[in-house]
Amino acid sequence: MSKYVPDISSHRWVIISPQRTYRPSDVFQPRTTKKKCPFCPGNEAQTPDTVLRYNKYGHEKDPWVVRVIPNKYPITDLHEVIIHSPDCERDIEDLSAFQVSLIFKAYRQRYQFYRSRGQVIIFCNHGEHAGASLEHPHSQLVVIPPQINLDALAREPMNNLIYSNTYFNVYCPDFSQWPYETWVAPKKEGTLFGDISDEEIDDLVEILQRLLKQLRKIYIKNQHTLLPFDYNYYIYPKENWYLRLIPRFVHRAGFELGTGLHVNIIDPSQAALELQGMERKMAGVISRLKKAKDG
Repeated sequence: MSKYVPDISSHRWVIISPQRTYRPSDVFQPRTTKKKCPFCPGNEAQTPDTVLRYNKYGHEKDPWVVRVIPNKYPITDLHEVIIHSPDCERDIEDLSAFQVSLIFKAYRQRYQFYRSRGQVIIFCNHGEHAGASLEHPHSQLVVIPPQINLDALAREPMNNLIYSNTYFNVYCPDFSQWPYETWVAPKKEGTLFGDISDEEIDDLVEILQRLLKQLRKIYIKNQHTLLPFDYNYYIYPKENWYLRLIPRFVHRAGFELGTGLHVNIIDPSQAALELQGMERKMAGVISRLKKAKDG
């Protein structure tokens, strides 16, 4: 069982979750020594029972294409894993739009299932640098009791617009805490993620795949580390929801950890221009990232 410990002065909370100590990890192991992936087809017996699955052709006996299971090593008492596909390597930026739409439909279904139980946090850690312990692409859902004060940002004002489509605006807020941090916000005000329509999911998938491909291109073209392109995103659990995408171009160090202040060396207005396709700006900006890292 997890427990919640408050800091009276700051009104922040810490979750004490000893069971997380025992979660498996395959990201540090050479590919030749890896164990069977528990998220791959054929290894379903290694995981808890499926709570939701979408099948290849929509029939019960068809192979699964998205699967949701309880987390064996939960952060809180309600914690699930959304396995993105049977593919152990390709993730959202490389899967078909149809496949990614199924992932987001699974998000929606599980959000609706738990919405009366607390605050539903949906997040994705892609890659070791972003906190993933297993390589097989997956997201997670955690339910936090409603009385716990979350230290999550309310929706930021829409500055530095990158582009928009029918239902969403994409922008780099002035308050961006990370280089190339990008927000995707519905044009419709006052909504919860759990109420998203199929048409809105299609729009959101198109945006997210496009963003990830652009960010990976920026990262690879000017790569200054041996680490692969990693990222996090999460979906704000309350009214006026948004998706916040954080590419992990930099590490956080002692100053940020000690003060709670974030240092962003990329001006969000510059990041928005690059994400609009102004590639001639890339080299100079990434070189500043490298200098800051080396310094």
